[in-house]
Amino acid sequence: MIAKEIIFEGRVQGVGFRYTVKDLARGFDVCGTVQNLPDGSVKLYLIGEATEVDQMIHEIMGESNVAHHIRNSIVRDAAIDHSCQRFSIIR
Repeated sequence: MIAKEIIFEGRVQGVGFRYTVKDLARGFDVCGTVQNLPDGSVKLYLIGEATEVDQMIHEIMGESNVAHHIRNSIVRDAAIDHSCQRFSIIR
């Protein structure tokens, strides 16, 4: 199991980005959260097997209907939250 934190920058708020990411998460064996940040970026926190996490990130940045809104992304390793059981949007 691994955990990643990804910050997406660009026109990623107000375009359905979080809802698209949540829908994509249904197709992967991951848990985590996605939330808007005050600076206009979006933070994604993912936990899962490395292949699942990497494939989901690849899908968001390359093939999703919101990929063209991403100007920059910052991917970092993160601590695993062992209490995580599902994927949710933080409002």
